[in-house]
Amino acid sequence: MNTQLTPRFYQWFLAKTQSPYATWLLNIVSFLESSVFPIPPDIMLIPMIIADRAKAWLLAFTCTVSSVVGGLVGYAIGFYLFETIGMWIIQKYSLESAFANFQTLFQEYGFWIILLKGATPIPYKLVAIAGGATGLSLWQFVLASIISRSIRFFMLATCFYFLGDKAKDFISKNLTLVFIGFFVTLFLGFLAFKLVF
Repeated sequence: MNTQLTPRFYQWFLAKTQSPYATWLLNIVSFLESSVFPIPPDIMLIPMIIADRAKAWLLAFTCTVSSVVGGLVGYAIGFYLFETIGMWIIQKYSLESAFANFQTLFQEYGFWIILLKGATPIPYKLVAIAGGATGLSLWQFVLASIISRSIRFFMLATCFYFLGDKAKDFISKNLTLVFIGFFVTLFLGFLAFKLVF
């Protein structure tokens, strides 16, 4: 890998893949992203799978579990603390009107929205908070979250397990493009939420 072309933060993530605490750090990011944190765990999950493909399925599994548990925190924020913390999070992303429309749809199609959201870049934390704010059945929320987050992380694990060194070489040679793509996708997720709802 040409480290001269590698941004510092990617180097930091690569270094962390060798740390005995790497899985814990990944799960903390996954947990926080589901309730308050803006950066998805993919940015850690992908280099960790590339660094040790034998752990791909374990990493996808633990990432799914921590994401769903974090989603439960988001659900609790929506259910118990929507007027304070929930609204503060929504306002931070300037999504007040979009979220109000989203809540209306969520009351009728909540389970399916969570299920389908797993295939989109729409931030999971917004779905989790909406689930609690609209009083969606907790078991429905958990079931849909497990399915959608499993699809998301196991698809990534499968993709990068089989791509292996090809993915590593591509990322190394096209880091700027990869990170622009990553942050554009993140931005589009918030934008899609705002425009669609």
